[in-house]
Amino acid sequence: MAAPVRKGEELELRIDSLAFGGSGVARHDGFVVFVRGGVPGDDVRARVTKVKRGFAEGVVTDLVAPSSARVHAPCRHFGVCGGCRFQDLAYDVQVEEKERQVRDALIRIGRFSEPPLEPIVPAASQFGYRNKLEYSFTTTEDGLDLGFHRAGRWDEVIGIEECLLTTDLGNAIRLAVRGWAREEGLEAYDQSSGTGYLRHLVVREGRNTGQALVVLVTAPGERFEAGYLVDILRRFREVRSVHWAINDTPAEQTNLPTKLLWGAEAIEEEILGLRFRVRPSAFLQTNTEMAATLYELAREYAQLTGDENVYDLYCGTGTIGLALAGHAKSVWGLEISEEAVACAIENAELNGIENASFFAGNVGQTIEELREEAGDPDLVVVDPPRAGLAGKALRRTGALGAPRIVYVSCNPTTLASDLQVLRDEYGYELERCRPVDMFPHTPHVESVSSLTLSR
Repeated sequence: MAAPVRKGEELELRIDSLAFGGSGVARHDGFVVFVRGGVPGDDVRARVTKVKRGFAEGVVTDLVAPSSARVHAPCRHFGVCGGCRFQDLAYDVQVEEKERQVRDALIRIGRFSEPPLEPIVPAASQFGYRNKLEYSFTTTEDGLDLGFHRAGRWDEVIGIEECLLTTDLGNAIRLAVRGWAREEGLEAYDQSSGTGYLRHLVVREGRNTGQALVVLVTAPGERFEAGYLVDILRRFREVRSVHWAINDTPAEQTNLPTKLLWGAEAIEEEILGLRFRVRPSAFLQTNTEMAATLYELAREYAQLTGDENVYDLYCGTGTIGLALAGHAKSVWGLEISEEAVACAIENAELNGIENASFFAGNVGQTIEELREEAGDPDLVVVDPPRAGLAGKALRRTGALGAPRIVYVSCNPTTLASDLQVLRDEYGYELERCRPVDMFPHTPHVESVSSLTLSR
């Protein structure tokens, strides 16, 4: 049966809800249309951009009657910058939609008829919550600038004067580096032609320690005076570490080996009374305030008594495992990144934690080796990437037969799929699931779930 809409057709639609990923959900003669730029309650005119067998995609061309949930977006770059999708949507509606997305995924994908979903935890701060931002250099009419990709475009970067997701310090560092680059006459890298020099600026902050780390990413060649850049950045008393990285590939990336130009190799952050070293490429939850909430939830769901043997799979730099270590007999972390594992070991030593061990390895391939070393787990904590556990990692995690699993997820669709397999094939019952809003004004939603082995 042919779809009732055609590519290029303009439709008048009512937006009912938000899909995971951020597009508005509408229906035309019962046929689902995902509309970029629409929010719940909007009446819009939309142009169809893509037609699939079961749905279509479109973009708003005219806002016929705005939703009562629309609010003024405070950012001067909103609608042009691709960073924040929902500054114009009332925050209480944002969190309602995110909670609904988790519930819908559990029902539709996971086949949980009545999922044990608890109310979403809203973010403590709606703005200024990010501890890390990556900026791209670009050339504008006003000269060299720093900013983000234009909404919906990978090949165009817009300069920004102020980002509301970072702090006054973060904005000031970006503007100081922009001033330095203009003064030095340096050119922004052009990805389409492969010419130019300056590529990215990364600013990381220890929000609870008042420390900052800066990374300049360039094309090959030392075309700047490192000492002068350091002098500029040292004017900020919070800056403790300045690094330089070279990207010699066309791909945009900042997770690169760095050369220390000045200061300490790393800065520190504090979460739940624990100190964590933050190196240029180390993973740390981007919202420090809500990371503490997320880890507290994981600890609550773990129901530890002090006698448990805990596996921390996809442990990263050890943050969750170390937050649990004081309540468990032993913690064993597994992570594919050797650099992250080195950081986890360092973080354990930094906090004087002696009952946590960390190993490098692919989760799907090395769980059995971990089991031989660590013994059977009483609790397994997983915090996988957006793709979920999947494949061998999912099946071997289920086959461990641990009495309890705590699943920290950043993607409700892969969470729901994984939970269905753990239930149907391995006998795990979903006891609790609670969404957490880590990233206001964006489509992302985290959640923590607890599962108990029932057979």
